[in-house]
Amino acid sequence: MEEKSIISPESISYSKSVAFFKLTKFRLSILVVFSAVVSYITIYPKDFDYQHILALALGGFLVTASANSFNQVIEKNLDKLMSRTQARPLPLEILRPIEALIFALLCGGLGSWLIFEFTNDLCGILSVISIALYALVYTPLKRITPFSVFVGAFPGALPTLIGALAGEEGFGSFHMFPLLLFAIQFFWQFPHFWAIAWVCHDDYMKAGFFMLPSKNGRDQSSRFQVLIYTLFLIPISLTPYLFGFSGIIGSSIVLLFGINFLVQAYRLYSKGDIKSARQLMFGSFYYLPIVQLALMSGF
Repeated sequence: MEEKSIISPESISYSKSVAFFKLTKFRLSILVVFSAVVSYITIYPKDFDYQHILALALGGFLVTASANSFNQVIEKNLDKLMSRTQARPLPLEILRPIEALIFALLCGGLGSWLIFEFTNDLCGILSVISIALYALVYTPLKRITPFSVFVGAFPGALPTLIGALAGEEGFGSFHMFPLLLFAIQFFWQFPHFWAIAWVCHDDYMKAGFFMLPSKNGRDQSSRFQVLIYTLFLIPISLTPYLFGFSGIIGSSIVLLFGINFLVQAYRLYSKGDIKSARQLMFGSFYYLPIVQLALMSGF
């Protein structure tokens, strides 16, 4: 396959306002907001507070935008090397690093304050931790070890926990259902990110990123681990039913889509091609919101 040439600043351009918008990775941030809000409504289906929902939506978006912006500041030189990231604001020099850094700090500060102020201190602290883990731990680890995906799964799942705890008093509020919701989103990220990593492996290698579970990349070990983690996701996703937090209809939907997700993972395991990985990747996009909505329904 012929590699794409590096995009030069002269070949593409957009305004600074668009550049700041791109720093947020809007679609990813919206998915994070969705997870937090759905988790909140799942835990508090009858007595939810619209103030909490607004704080989770706006604060969660800003916190995620902050983490994404820090990531792009840190990886600005590496983003120039990969086809999928060459058109970002920093590689194209539409924004200076200091501008993106200030934007990241403002988003992180305002987002964390909203969550601190309108939910509770515990959720605010978890928000700050999620930014720090993503930007300061996960981001540099990507060039060192495939273990980075495990580390990155924590900030990736924390929005679910934050949403589930937003209506509590704060510390001492950890109870079973929020932890189960956290576990589902935590384990979902492994097949999700590994499917993306399989599709984008050649591009990641240009920047020296180890995103697949095996350092050898697209090998039998990586395929097997994708399959095993997807298999484990099925019983984990059914734990809310086992503990009496969800009904038979919602849990049946969860099981059905879990089996479908596993079939897609098995297809990647058996074929090991990019087409199968792409199907698993797109399957992961709809798996999580459907499972969360099914659990939220209470049926």
